[in-house]
Amino acid sequence: MTKYTILTILLTIIISCGNKKTNTIKEEIPDETSVELTDAQLKNSEIATGKIEQRNISSLLKVNGKIEVPPQNMVSVSVPMGGYLKSTKLLAGMHINKGEIIATLEDQQYIQLQQDYLTAKAHFSSIEKEYFRQKDLNQSKASSDKVFEAAQTEYISQKVLLKSLEEKLKLININPNNLNETNISRSINIPSPIDGFVSSVNQNIGKYVTPTDVLFELVNPEDIHLHLTVFEKDLFKLSIGQKIFAYNNTHPSKKYICEIILIGKDVSPERTVQVQCHFEKYDKSLIPGMYMNAEIEVSTNNAYVIPNEGIVRFEGKQYVFIQTSKNKFEIQAVTTQNTELGFTQITFEDSTEMRNKIYVLKGAYTLLMKMKNQEEEE
Repeated sequence: MTKYTILTILLTIIISCGNKKTNTIKEEIPDETSVELTDAQLKNSEIATGKIEQRNISSLLKVNGKIEVPPQNMVSVSVPMGGYLKSTKLLAGMHINKGEIIATLEDQQYIQLQQDYLTAKAHFSSIEKEYFRQKDLNQSKASSDKVFEAAQTEYISQKVLLKSLEEKLKLININPNNLNETNISRSINIPSPIDGFVSSVNQNIGKYVTPTDVLFELVNPEDIHLHLTVFEKDLFKLSIGQKIFAYNNTHPSKKYICEIILIGKDVSPERTVQVQCHFEKYDKSLIPGMYMNAEIEVSTNNAYVIPNEGIVRFEGKQYVFIQTSKNKFEIQAVTTQNTELGFTQITFEDSTEMRNKIYVLKGAYTLLMKMKNQEEEE
């Protein structure tokens, strides 16, 4: 065997080995867009397949806002006559009933006011008797007009004084009709003006409070409103009485039905308008100040939809799975639009071809996890 023959054989062997190695590497490249299940895996996966369908689905306007309470349901509690805060049991979040005593104050001026009233009342009794006596005498010409007019002036002045003192007592929740010389008190009680909850407690025991100080903030949340911010360009889509569906980020699947009751007439510098909505049903879990999202149905159109369980989100995109054979599924990116009653509208680049394929309608997440595990194993 010549030297050239040996070299030729060696080159042939090397090239042959190189081709085999290349083929082996090529076969190991995974198909990252598909996943294949065994018969047993498919049976246990509860995957459901079928064609996508056409349905009437609503076009939604998505906005956000927060829960607010109308002014008549928010109360700042203060006292018309200053005093020392003697007692209160209130804590933020506590429920209170209308008329319930929420604080007690004491001060010597409360005593003085009661004293002034009872003194004026006693004085008025004698002045009243003298007035009617002079009136009778004047009518019978037994006394002069001047004497009667003096008695009348004093009577009216004392009556005005007594009435003003009565109203002052009512301001500090003392009933003048029940007040006498035996029950003068140095303290007054502050009743709750509404049914509701304590929003804040601003004063402490022993502190002197003036009429300008706010002791407590109370709120009645049963008439809460949803205050939405809508862009000017979307206003034409809204109308009074229109239904909306509100939800928060904590429980997005729980929808609260609301109705638009007011649409603002002023456009802000940000080109937005405020829209007021009323909740159809009060829910205690809804708290003033809570941020909410809202969906407003503005139109309805016929579109291709797929059950929500047939869509997965991965790396910021939406995907569905197409069944290419009995056990093999291929992932396909889609564009999702409106969602309603468990179905989501989807669109493709080539809708004519894609709508005739068989899709995974349930269990898409299972396939996504299998595909990711498959990539890690490889």
